[in-house]
Amino acid sequence: MLGETNMYAVIETGGKQYRVSQGQRIRVEKLEADEGASVDLEKVLLVADGEDVKIGKPYLAGGKVTATVKAQGRGDKIRIIKFRRRKHYKKVQGHRQSYTEIEITGINAG
Repeated sequence: MLGETNMYAVIETGGKQYRVSQGQRIRVEKLEADEGASVDLEKVLLVADGEDVKIGKPYLAGGKVTATVKAQGRGDKIRIIKFRRRKHYKKVQGHRQSYTEIEITGINAG
């Protein structure tokens, strides 16, 4: 591990926070972008490059993470079941959450 630089960032998108590094593929909440398009994620909370750590208040000024959209998709179906025993009541509902799969191409601390 000596001599390696483990640069990573903590970003916020879709109301969630993700720890990302260059080359990583993650699934985030649906983004309005076509497959193959480049997106800039501007809500960067933290950038760490080895011992050099920059923390935003709440976001880093000039911090940016660039990513490429690899796929748009929908997750597995989950079933929501409401049931009351002995009351002749049963309600079943399904849901599939949309996602965007992105690959991190660059991290800029600003």
